[in-house]
Amino acid sequence: MTIDKVRRRRRTPSDGAPKPTVSGGKPTLKTIAEMTGLAVTTVSRALAGDVQIALDTRMRVSQVAAEIGYLPDRAAQRLRTGKTSVISLILYPHEEILGYATSMIKGLTEALRDTSYHLVITPHFSDRPQIEPVRHIMRNRMADGLIFTRTEPQDERAKMLLENDFPFVCHGRTELATPHPFVDYDNYTFAYQAARRLIEAGCRKLAIILPPGQFTFASHMRHGFMTAIREEGLAYDIPDSVTLDSKSDALRACFYDRFGEANRIDGVICGGEVVAMAVMAAAYDRALKPGEDVHIVTKQTSGLFDQVRPRIPTIYEDLSEAGRLMGKVLLQRIAGETPVTDLQHLQTVTDF
Repeated sequence: MTIDKVRRRRRTPSDGAPKPTVSGGKPTLKTIAEMTGLAVTTVSRALAGDVQIALDTRMRVSQVAAEIGYLPDRAAQRLRTGKTSVISLILYPHEEILGYATSMIKGLTEALRDTSYHLVITPHFSDRPQIEPVRHIMRNRMADGLIFTRTEPQDERAKMLLENDFPFVCHGRTELATPHPFVDYDNYTFAYQAARRLIEAGCRKLAIILPPGQFTFASHMRHGFMTAIREEGLAYDIPDSVTLDSKSDALRACFYDRFGEANRIDGVICGGEVVAMAVMAAAYDRALKPGEDVHIVTKQTSGLFDQVRPRIPTIYEDLSEAGRLMGKVLLQRIAGETPVTDLQHLQTVTDF
């Protein structure tokens, strides 16, 4: 038998198990068609999940595609359908919220796992206009849908996307008249419940570290905090020199000064674990004992404070669940079959 005949025999599937026919280069639909004995159009429809193709055929085609490392040509797919099969998450790296990015990405990937969509992370930093990456992605049709965070009451990103009917969901709410998809955490209730805990612990002067004032959830937290303060007629302090975005050294210095005052703060609400650690460090430097001389309640987004001693009361925000919900909501928005009012979710406050 000649070498060519041996090679031809090795290319032929045996016992129903397909064998790759290409040792180099990128596998194509034609490659899968040759290996399965199906038409190229059938292979294409099977990979697209066409229910008119038999389930066992779809499964066999998907298995072969996975074995040979087939990936669809996105450029050709975009030209053919106008779709990119991409979801873009515009993410600001939070120092003050531990696990923010990883938790949110985990939830999003779970929501997209059994779909044709791929998640692309677009970083954004505070020294650049928030609208820049949104405008770039939308104008160049680099994604079929957008997810962004850190919303403002009159958010320019949401306005632009609504005006252009571009699918999106945001983490946080706006005050725009036109309803739009969102997933948010109930920061009003977080701040209110945290303040009530401190009051029940006997605190008579409370402080809270708020987000930068331009963000919508800053007003939610302030409102929840002030509602509890007014109910009891307590003294309070909202430092204007630091926010949740401040560096930990600045936060520690601020509260070191506050803890040294004659009429000092004895209860602090922290919107993140890094903030809480800075406040605890300031208390330690003033020889104040957390839980005795000063009480702290923090929002918890990771397992870090399970290991912190003395234990600090926490209120949990599930960022993985937020990511999962945003992925689900955005897929529904892209499909265009669900009323917008059904694409708005407010996560409730629970203890960790």
